[in-house]
Amino acid sequence: MTRTPGKQSKPRARTQKGSSAEREAGGAPGVKAAPLEPGGAQVHPDVIAFLRALDHPRKREIEAVRQIILGVSPEIREEIKWNAPSFRTTDHFATFNLRTKDHVRLILHRGAKVKDTAAKGLEIADPAGLLEWLAKDRCLVTLGDAKDVEAKRAALEAVLRAWIASM
Repeated sequence: MTRTPGKQSKPRARTQKGSSAEREAGGAPGVKAAPLEPGGAQVHPDVIAFLRALDHPRKREIEAVRQIILGVSPEIREEIKWNAPSFRTTDHFATFNLRTKDHVRLILHRGAKVKDTAAKGLEIADPAGLLEWLAKDRCLVTLGDAKDVEAKRAALEAVLRAWIASM
């Protein structure tokens, strides 16, 4: 574009494809996330459909842990990633591991890309002993039946808040 002397060009607005709900849902046009409830996290229809079709003996407990995670912060979004429900704020931080059938397993991580925390590690308070460290920046939370999930609810919420804050 050539500019004519003395003539000002107008700034152009940056546009994004899709509606704001589609962008919130991960940018996939045509896929809308459920609307936010006041103070609530963003749920995704793909996760709802995935869990509806899931054949897992701890399905009820998986749903209970999902609700705990979504209740920690209104900034949390969910989607299917790595063939399981996964949760993010600015980056993914937790993903269910659905391979074991006798427990609910949740991997806390720092997203798909290696970050500096992989070398220096994280400091997350864990007075209840929920975390099994798999690497310096990744750990596993293993929960049992519904009573175990409820008994560890407050400790899990505290760990999740600390994990998110460290991102």
